[in-house]
Formats: sequence, C-alpha cells, structure tokens
Amino acid sequence: MPIARYFLFVGGVLLALLFGVDAFVPKEPVMSSVAAVAAPEANPTLRIRSDRKWPERVVYDTSLPTIGPPKVEMTAAAVVPAPVAEMPPKARVRESFAQFRPADDPKPEAKPVPKRKVAKVRAAPPTQPMMRVAQQPHFGFFASNIW
Repeated sequence: MPIARYFLFVGGVLLALLFGVDAFVPKEPVMSSVAAVAAPEANPTLRIRSDRKWPERVVYDTSLPTIGPPKVEMTAAAVVPAPVAEMPPKARVRESFAQFRPADDPKPEAKPVPKRKVAKVRAAPPTQPMMRVAQQPHFGFFASNIW
C-alpha cells in the first residue's frame, strides 16, 4: 500500500469519526458577552495574592553632573634623563657578568642515562600452516575510505 493512499484512507476515517462524534455529543449552551458581564455570580473574578515581596525600584538621578578624573596640568619642560656615555661592547659584557648572581642551590649535574639492552626478535617455528582470511566489507558510513 503506497504511503499516500494510507494517509488518505486514515485521514478520511478520522474525519468521518470527528463528524460522527460531533453529531451525537450534546452541545453546551452559548453565552453571549452581555450575559457574561451582567452576571458576576456566574463568572467570579479570581484574585491571587503572594507573600513574596519584590525589591524596590532603582531610580537613577541623571540631573547631577558626571564625576570625572581631576585634571592634571602638563608642564612644558619634560624631564630629560642625563645622557649615558656610550660603553664599548666588551665593557658591557663585563658589566653584565659583574652584576650576575648565581642561584642559591646549584642544580645537580645530570647523570648520563644508561643504554638499555634490546632483545632480538625471534620468530617462532611454524607449528601449523598459516590460514588466510578474507576481509569483510565495511557497513554504511563506518568505512574508512568513504571520501
């Protein structure tokens, strides 16, 4: 059975059941909007109260002027560092080594790593003949060579 025919058949049966139930079920009387407003006893208003109190509303006063950082006056004469006499390269290196301080705990010297012995691979003597097996085909998207 094609799917379109199935939906047409089932939809037709459900529509026929809907019309049948509508014909046999009694209907409620319809109230007009004027009658609903006129009789408050028939339609009472429900009021729900809660013990939870909301926080008070936050009010921002935007009429005050904004506060900014204090203004700093800049002087026209900037402080210029005294010129440093040019040092020759050897003197610079000597000076850097003079300021060098060794660490409090000198690191222990690294011990050489001993060479490991590697065992030779030995093939076991064949006790049974080698059996060949065909590779199974991959299923669906689980194959490694899809793309």
